[in-house]
Amino acid sequence: MRALNRKDLVIAGATLTLITYTLILSVTGQALSDFQTSKTVPSAGEVRAIGVGIYWDSSCLNDVSSIDWGTLEPGSTKSVTCYIQNEGNTPSTLSLQTSNWNPSGAATYMNLTWDYNGQALSADEIVKVTLTLSIAETIEGITSYSFDITIIGSA
Repeated sequence: MRALNRKDLVIAGATLTLITYTLILSVTGQALSDFQTSKTVPSAGEVRAIGVGIYWDSSCLNDVSSIDWGTLEPGSTKSVTCYIQNEGNTPSTLSLQTSNWNPSGAATYMNLTWDYNGQALSADEIVKVTLTLSIAETIEGITSYSFDITIIGSA
C-alpha cells in the first residue's frame, strides 16, 4: 500500500469537507423548512338545533346560526362559547354530532368536542358550553372546509 502524497490528501480532505457540508445543509435546510412552513385553513360551519336553542348570549336573544372558526393552523385549536336552552317541556340531555364535511376527508384531520358534562336540562334551563375545534398537526391538502354541527336534546 502506498502512502498518500500531499495532493491526494488535499483532494481527500476537500471531498470529505464537501460531503460534510452537503449533509449539514441537507439536515439544517430540512429542519429550518419545518419551522418556516405554514398552512392557512379557512373555515365555516352551520349549526342546527333539535329541541334546543343555541345562543351567543346567556339571555338567549342572539341565535347561533353559523360559526366562523376563522383561520386555523395545523396543530391548533379554537374554542367558541355558546348557551344552549332546553326549549321543550320535559328534561332533556344533549348530544353533539357533526356531518356534511366538505371536503369529506376533513373529518380525518379535524375534531369537534365540547365541555358539556351530560347533565339533564329542565324545561327552559340554559347551560353554557364551549365548543372546541382541533386541527391535526398532520393536516394536508385541505385549504378550506365546512361542516354542520347538530345539537340534539333527548328526553
